[in-house]
Amino acid sequence: MKINTPFKFTIFCSLIVSVFSVLAVSIYNFYFHDVSLSVSDSLILFLFFFILIATVTFLLLEIFINRKIRLLFQLVQNYKISSTDFKLNMNEDILSKSEVEILKLAKRNSSELVKLKSEEKFRREFIGNLAHELKTPIFSIQGYILTLLEGGLEDPSINKRFLQRALKGVNRMNKIIIDLDMITRFESDRINLEIEENNIVELCQDIFDSLELKAREKNISIKYGGNYDNPIMVKCDSDRIGQVMQNLIINAIKYSDPDTEVVVRFTNVERNILIEIEDNGPGIAEKHISRLFERFYRVDKSRARNEGGTGLGLSIVKHIIEAHGHTVQVRSTVGKGSNFFFTLTKN
Repeated sequence: MKINTPFKFTIFCSLIVSVFSVLAVSIYNFYFHDVSLSVSDSLILFLFFFILIATVTFLLLEIFINRKIRLLFQLVQNYKISSTDFKLNMNEDILSKSEVEILKLAKRNSSELVKLKSEEKFRREFIGNLAHELKTPIFSIQGYILTLLEGGLEDPSINKRFLQRALKGVNRMNKIIIDLDMITRFESDRINLEIEENNIVELCQDIFDSLELKAREKNISIKYGGNYDNPIMVKCDSDRIGQVMQNLIINAIKYSDPDTEVVVRFTNVERNILIEIEDNGPGIAEKHISRLFERFYRVDKSRARNEGGTGLGLSIVKHIIEAHGHTVQVRSTVGKGSNFFFTLTKN
């Protein structure tokens, strides 16, 4: 018989100890009292010893094993385990079962540790990026104010110009804070979308008109990738989706080379409308794609800051589209351009 459960161990030990106890009593009576135990007396004595030893052994084993196994589980868990959290069945192979459970907990804790390390790395990067984004306007504002305080305020040739530059730095910091606040409200579900029926073509045309001068500065053409004379109705918050289209088209203009074009397409996909913004810019390396929508993540840090922006545009785009129940994605090939695309539900 394989002794692999506390119950079997109790029976085995009780049998052995009871047999030796009966033998000891028999020998004692024979040598000291010259009396031999009868078979019935030996049987009764054996049953008495067996029940007593089995009961005591079983209870002690249950208390001991419960305490030890609960201690092992506490070593791999981050909370105290009570008797109701882990109940032992003394008829089972408790050690093997506990080994399996502890390995599962250890594996889960290991994966959670990896996740926590990743989140910690992201937190450090975020704080570092935020500090870097705020440092530049703060230093410039500080420099302009010190110059004014040291006598520049009395010089009409620089006082107004320096105050305007300082205001520009303040406006940049204010925009970063507004964008961060928006992202935080999206993440905590504190923004209520006004979902209505909207013509996405008309909404997009308004963005085209507002960005015409910006595109003309680089001789970039903004156009549709098809004939969209008829309205294309979608369910969306017009202000938020307008913000998405503006961010994506501005990015396409910003990072495209002069004398190229930005193309917007609308395609029916079952119950949705697929919206694509395509450029002929330098493209994005594959290693950057997975992190492109993170806060403050920039593919080309030096060029991006020179072009302006808070580094939060794509993160805001991601949160707005996800708040509509959809996702935004990107396809890109280095040297050939990028294609940002998302879907909206048809009306």
